[in-house]
Amino acid sequence: MPKTKLQNFLFTIAMAFVMVYAMICYNISLNIGGMTNEVFILAFHEMVIMWPIAIILEFFIIEKLAKIITFHLIDPKVERPLFIRLVLCSVIVCLMCPIMSLIATILFKNAGVEVIAVWLQTTVFNFPMALGWQIFFGGAFIRFVSKKLCD
Repeated sequence: MPKTKLQNFLFTIAMAFVMVYAMICYNISLNIGGMTNEVFILAFHEMVIMWPIAIILEFFIIEKLAKIITFHLIDPKVERPLFIRLVLCSVIVCLMCPIMSLIATILFKNAGVEVIAVWLQTTVFNFPMALGWQIFFGGAFIRFVSKKLCD
């Protein structure tokens, strides 16, 4: 895992890319009724906006808040590192998913007066995907690469 501020920043950039790209692909697929090759290209149009937002949120706000919440819930002296990592990742998803879903709803969903309803629906649809992708696939891949590069 990252040991320096630079490593942490690069980790945040990579994690945000993997998470945001996957979630944009997922949301486009939901909107058009299924996954197509075109989705991978279309996702880059939203990436330009959503990736920097995710980096800024994660690096300056969410990371610190997630650590406070995680270490309020569990004792790092007692718990195994894997459990700490799982709780931290889960807390980050719990914080990031509603915020990023709100931003995406406002910017891309044309929700009009139904913005709250559309945001809540978007969050409910996004949460299971974001949690699974973070813990088992995209997030796991970035943590694996980071561990290999930082150790």
